[in-house]
Amino acid sequence: MNMNPHAFDFNSLPLADGLWTDVRLHTQPQQPAAIAVQGGRIAWAGPAADLPAQHAQGPRHAGGGALVTPGLIDCHTHLVYGGQRAGEFAMRLAGASYAEVARAGGGIVASVRATREASEDALFDSAAARLAGLLDEGVCAIEIKSGYGLTLAHERKQLRVARRLGQAFGVTVRATFLGAHALPPEYAGRSGDYIDHVCHDMLPALHAEGLVDAVDVFCEHIAFSLAETERVFQAAQALGLPVKLHAEQLSNMGGAALAARYGALSCDHIEHLSPEGIVAMRAAGTVAVLLPGAYYTLRDTHLPPIEALRAAGVPMAVSTDHNPGTSPCLSLLLMLNMACTLFRLTVPEALDGVTTHAARALGLQDTHGRIAAGLPANFVLWAVQEPAELAYWFGQRPVRAVVRQGRIAKGAA
Repeated sequence: MNMNPHAFDFNSLPLADGLWTDVRLHTQPQQPAAIAVQGGRIAWAGPAADLPAQHAQGPRHAGGGALVTPGLIDCHTHLVYGGQRAGEFAMRLAGASYAEVARAGGGIVASVRATREASEDALFDSAAARLAGLLDEGVCAIEIKSGYGLTLAHERKQLRVARRLGQAFGVTVRATFLGAHALPPEYAGRSGDYIDHVCHDMLPALHAEGLVDAVDVFCEHIAFSLAETERVFQAAQALGLPVKLHAEQLSNMGGAALAARYGALSCDHIEHLSPEGIVAMRAAGTVAVLLPGAYYTLRDTHLPPIEALRAAGVPMAVSTDHNPGTSPCLSLLLMLNMACTLFRLTVPEALDGVTTHAARALGLQDTHGRIAAGLPANFVLWAVQEPAELAYWFGQRPVRAVVRQGRIAKGAA
């Protein structure tokens, strides 16, 4: 999707209304199927032999035998930021420690500096280019976090860009406030004061401006404590906002159990998740979001407790965690492959992880992640024979067509 983001008009794209024939639903790939779209919504979907007569009329879109999945959902990204951090990637490869990278001006503070220096339009342009690649792969909904501004003005700037991206590209964007991502330099040694600022100044103002759909915290020994995390959760709860958590990535802080007590939508990373955390997440209905891109980039060796999550029935989502420091990934299909090869998910688990479970991780389970009558038309036609190919290939984008928010956003059928 190579276009000028300022000139692109999503509403000029052709409507997907009509009957989509000669397709195969990924849940029953051996059976011919059809999908009827009316007014931008799915009116009917199922085996072609069962097509109701009222949907047989009108425009037809020939699917060419394509496999169809729901539109993909990237449920954990940090897509809006200034600059990039390839230099520190090279430093780590050459043997530099995290502390040495930080002393050289790297780490999250480098992205904070670059984000603060960038204008809103510059942030929009750079994020639009990154978003385009994800949309080309069939992403129809995405979460975009703040967290590289760490002041009211700059967090507002990031969240405004997230909203603009959704409007410009006709993609569902859930904007998550991650003001408690790192301690900004001007608050060095005063984390309590900064959390006060997050809870009492930043969050209420951004919420009042309609820029926040959920609230996240990085709970870790290099970031914020359990007590500080709970203060942010309490502030979110008072405003009626759902919470999420960067939990148990580097150590077992007990963050997942805390998040579950607040009914968190998701706990993300969770490499060091404890049995107690799993029990709490299961009871709360909290989704475990797996981020194999960060695991891979950091050359981690401590696997998330996949088998225990599976046994407990905790839903597992999969996402890119796109960010400039630890997961500069712009392919959700590659994450499907990594979730299977690195984390040992089955193909059905991985596909559910970027559709139904990813929708639940964003609170979008009533509108996204499924192909069902009444839902907005978000689905992807794939030039593959079987669902396993979506996780099997990497470096290939076998997209035939993308229907996003009721319009044909890519390809034709």
